[in-house]
Amino acid sequence: MSASIPRTADPRAWLGLIRFSHTVFALPFALLAAILAWEQVPFRGQDLVGILLCMVLARSAAMAFNRLVDRRIDAANPRTASRHLPAGELTPLAVTLFVLLCSAGFVAATFLFLPNRLPLYLSVPVLLFLLGYSLAKRFTIWCHYWLAAALMLSPIAAWIALTGRVDWPPVLLAGAVFFWVGGFDVIYSCQDAGFDSQNLLHSIPSRFGVARSLKLAALSHLLCLGFLVALWLFSSLSWIFLGGIVVVAGLLIHEHRLVRPDDLSRVNLAFFHVNAIISIGLAVVGAIDLWLL
Repeated sequence: MSASIPRTADPRAWLGLIRFSHTVFALPFALLAAILAWEQVPFRGQDLVGILLCMVLARSAAMAFNRLVDRRIDAANPRTASRHLPAGELTPLAVTLFVLLCSAGFVAATFLFLPNRLPLYLSVPVLLFLLGYSLAKRFTIWCHYWLAAALMLSPIAAWIALTGRVDWPPVLLAGAVFFWVGGFDVIYSCQDAGFDSQNLLHSIPSRFGVARSLKLAALSHLLCLGFLVALWLFSSLSWIFLGGIVVVAGLLIHEHRLVRPDDLSRVNLAFFHVNAIISIGLAVVGAIDLWLL
């Protein structure tokens, strides 16, 4: 196939566009909140399907929208110039249609939670908030924590979908997600500190420098651990989950040892591999704790 022809029919291009593998960052926390909620409400298969569909579709819409509105910025940045839109592998029209399709699918998937209508009523405001993250770097250095707030909605949304209310366990879990995601996104964005500064884009590293940003990320992750301990205290989780928190603390320390202000070569290792272990591991430990004890 000629390189000049967009490969809009190639599934690998679409999966690469939305970085489907990165779904592991938010989905396990939605499932952990659901596992906690099922301690209080009956399990329904359609609710599980609804959570999976809503998470995948909402994230796909938001990620594709991010690539769409950032395509010119990505083209100018050597680190991102090979992404699908700058490289011509996908067209802006095709990605726009993909965003609309995923957005409609997300709203439609909330019908699976009926007779609870709250997910349907909240679907459009939530979706707009998720999409809004992609514009944040144009006007605020706190864009990393907009992304964090977007992902922190996952456990709260799952809890509301199953119970129709908000309670302390999902709020505390959401707090942990907020500071965890904010911290690792600050680390990830250190790669573009110079580019962002030169192109008038807002980020914490471009404003405060890489060294200070890494310290802020470490503080953010310390607060994440605090929220996880609070979740353990205010829920029915036992010593097994507390052991999982100890392991997470070790992984976060390892993540911060992988990156230094003068050496960002291992950022991707810290960003994906370590954080994937943290999110999936916590969900698995939570499930073992609640289902086997």
